[in-house]
Amino acid sequence: MPTTHSVSRLAQVFHALSDETRLCLVALLGSGERCVCDLTAALETGQSRLSFHLKTLKDAGLVRDRRAGRWVYYSLVPEALDGLDEAVGALTPGAAIQASRARCCS
Repeated sequence: MPTTHSVSRLAQVFHALSDETRLCLVALLGSGERCVCDLTAALETGQSRLSFHLKTLKDAGLVRDRRAGRWVYYSLVPEALDGLDEAVGALTPGAAIQASRARCCS
């Protein structure tokens, strides 16, 4: 059974991934580190809008930034997505019952 902290963390991650633009950013960053200017061009969006979405992803711990002079580069935090599939599996109907049975019957 997930802890209160893990449920809160999962909600933060799902919120960050609940936007189409942010999902596109995650997909783009999945192929490697990208400069903000490249992301702006790829998504055909303004820098201020992009900055908002990148901040949301960063606050959720999904991306990190790196400054190089006047340029800012973003990349995915691979370990941030670890266990996401298991967490989703834990939310399926009957998962709590199965987890409860596993504890009481072992």
